[in-house]
Amino acid sequence: MPWKGLPPDKLKLELQQRIAPYRRSAFRRQFGLPCLVCRDYAAPVSDPYEEMLAGDITLRLPPGARHELVLSRLQAALRTSVAHSPVARLLESRTQIRISHNTALRPDLALVTAAGSKLWLAVEVVSSDDHQADTVTKKQIYEDIKVPRLWMVDPRYDNIEVYHAAEYGLKLMGILAGRDVLEEKLLPEFRIVTAELFASLAFN
Repeated sequence: MPWKGLPPDKLKLELQQRIAPYRRSAFRRQFGLPCLVCRDYAAPVSDPYEEMLAGDITLRLPPGARHELVLSRLQAALRTSVAHSPVARLLESRTQIRISHNTALRPDLALVTAAGSKLWLAVEVVSSDDHQADTVTKKQIYEDIKVPRLWMVDPRYDNIEVYHAAEYGLKLMGILAGRDVLEEKLLPEFRIVTAELFASLAFN
């Protein structure tokens, strides 16, 4: 990551420069002005956050607007599907989940069991400029803890990798794209078409 190892003063400046375009876009949308940075997508603006990955504090920069649009669509679909579920509940996006004394993750979305609050489904929406933590480091952690379900949602390629826990680690069950449908038999009310999840939202 380009900011890793920067002195505190330079890190602060880097963050301010990276966040500024998103803040300006959010301001312009609030007052009905044309969005100069994120013309094709509307989504909430996020703040930087940290994760502890095997003892290393990892700074995650604010996700881009398209990332947040995809996340919001998936969150809405999951929220509806578990609204009346007695066995699972959906956490707020990027809620911290402590795995061990030196590992605390903030998955983009997480379903936990109603009894015991055990992580059952982790969803990571991959950021184009900050993808290694999700696709390598965190994926290995999910495999180590045998999370039952993992969805790697990748706006770079408009596809979704679906993993199930298996005897020897995570098993890739499929890569969804286009008109493929993301569904889960243990969530009978959940269903979303991949192309619709990644569809652009244009401003008038």
